[in-house]
This record gives sequence, C-alpha cells and structure tokens, in this order.
Amino acid sequence: MSDNSTPKRVVVCIEDEKEMIDLVKLILEQQGFQVFGADGGAEGLKQIENVEPDLVLLDLMMPGMDGWEVYQKMKASESMRTIPVVIVTAKAQPIDKVLGLHIAKVDDYVTKPFGPRELLESVQKVLASKAAVEP
Repeated sequence: MSDNSTPKRVVVCIEDEKEMIDLVKLILEQQGFQVFGADGGAEGLKQIENVEPDLVLLDLMMPGMDGWEVYQKMKASESMRTIPVVIVTAKAQPIDKVLGLHIAKVDDYVTKPFGPRELLESVQKVLASKAAVEP
C-alpha cells in the first residue's frame, strides 16, 4: 500500500519529441513522480502555469519557441522564477554545458541520449538541493 500522505513531486517535461516525453514519463513515474508533457515552448509555459511543477525538464532545440526563450520567460515571471530547470538536450558540446550551468544558471544539464539513472539522479539532486534552500 502506498503512503498517500506524501504528495507526488510534479515534473513538466517540455519537449518537441513525443517519444522523449514518453520515455521521461516511464522513468520518473516508476519512481513516484507525476509527469506532464508539453509539446514545445508555448505549450510548456501554459503547462507550468496550470500545474505549478516542482521541476521543469526543458529541451533546448524546439521549433517556434526554443528552450532558452522558455527559460528566459520563466526567469522573468514572478510565479515561475523559483522553479528549478534541468536542461535535457542533444547539445552536448562543452561550451553548451558551460553556457547553461554557469552563464544562464540552469539547475542541471543532461545530454541526450541519457540513461534512466542519469535522468533520475539529476532530478533527485536538483529537488534535494531546492528542498535544502527552502525555509
């Protein structure tokens, strides 16, 4: 029997590939997370406003509004700026990682293809560090 006193951690996965959203759901839902997928940046921002997630997984390369634009809009928004963001992208060059982690200050950076453990560890690490900061 599961313990219903602990609310599920909510994750929004903003991604333009349905297969990637399905994979993220499969990995995280097995660990008790509730995952909402969003097809692209504009839908992702709406989804964040609707479900107020604990964490956002954000792809960078998407048609229309790309991941950096979504990230800038989140950081400019009073209601979204404190939500941790993990970039999940095929942009695996060291410079991309430096830009994400040290210039843009995303919470973590996972490159595709990734293993289930790598994604889960990143999500858990970011949520744990957020919990340590909250009053």
